[in-house]
Amino acid sequence: MNIDSFAEVISACRFCFMCRHLSAVGQAGCREADTPRGRALIADTVRMHPEKISDADFVDAVYRSDLSGANRFHCDGCHDGRGYDEIGLQLALRRDIVEAGAEPERVKKLADELEATAEWKTEGSGDVLYFVDRYTKEIPAVAQSFAKLAARGRIAYRTVTGGCIGKALGVLGYAARSKAVAEKFAAFVNGLGAKALVVSNPAAYDALVNDYGKYGIGLKVKVMHSSEFIAGLKLDFRQCGEAVCYLESDYLKNYVKNYPYPAELLKQLGVVCKPFGTNDEESYTAGEGAVVLPLLNPQLAKLLAGQVAARAGEELSVTASPYTRRVLAGAGLNVLTLEELAAKSL
Repeated sequence: MNIDSFAEVISACRFCFMCRHLSAVGQAGCREADTPRGRALIADTVRMHPEKISDADFVDAVYRSDLSGANRFHCDGCHDGRGYDEIGLQLALRRDIVEAGAEPERVKKLADELEATAEWKTEGSGDVLYFVDRYTKEIPAVAQSFAKLAARGRIAYRTVTGGCIGKALGVLGYAARSKAVAEKFAAFVNGLGAKALVVSNPAAYDALVNDYGKYGIGLKVKVMHSSEFIAGLKLDFRQCGEAVCYLESDYLKNYVKNYPYPAELLKQLGVVCKPFGTNDEESYTAGEGAVVLPLLNPQLAKLLAGQVAARAGEELSVTASPYTRRVLAGAGLNVLTLEELAAKSL
């Protein structure tokens, strides 16, 4: 089984409760099964009794995870430079569930729908590509703001639109299908002869930089999150001194390990960043790490968004993630993406 490669993680996490407060789903539902310890105990049970891989309650708990990476990033085990890869364990559990044919019908259906969207097209001209994923497309102001910023920087670019590039399929546990779609997208991008590929969605950035690397897939472009691209334009922004609460991206903080460009861009914008929530370790993304949580479990996504909104004050919240912008705005939060805030500051 795939979880056999994570025996050390299972042993370390199954009786440890030190990071339970960092599980957003665990806090929202108050269920032990929604904490890293609970999921490690599930993995341990499956390791000893493989037939349990199809247990309905176990499967439900595994697919409820927000996959924020906060528990892994802040784990005491990280002090020795290694840490315990509880995200890797969760994804291995999902792969084992899929390989056993035990995934819920809603997961199978969603995977089929995602795979069917793996087609892309381009519009415009230039050596820079800007990928508009599903969540970015749902908030037209993000791409419009990017266009305004690129125009001010006199950058010609091509917009790439389309569906899944492999990340969501991998998150659901379909490793082979994820790699096949990733290879297809890489071939499409490499065939365009561009020099850079910019994405607004941090999950897409992580896929292109980390997942594709693990798959052995090479991209002939420099991949950048939009914050890096915009910060690199060195535009003359209006220094407004507005107080904002920056909500860290799960992927840019916990997966890419403190990607520096959102902070650099916020500095260029001259805003005052105020702390959000009770600490800077928790995830306030409402399930960004899980990528397709609103499609898989919309009620859970709303619950997570409601928890974040309940902690928000009157200050503007800013995020690097169109996913988080979409979900939190639905909960009534006053929130903008970095692109929107930057365009507003011109």
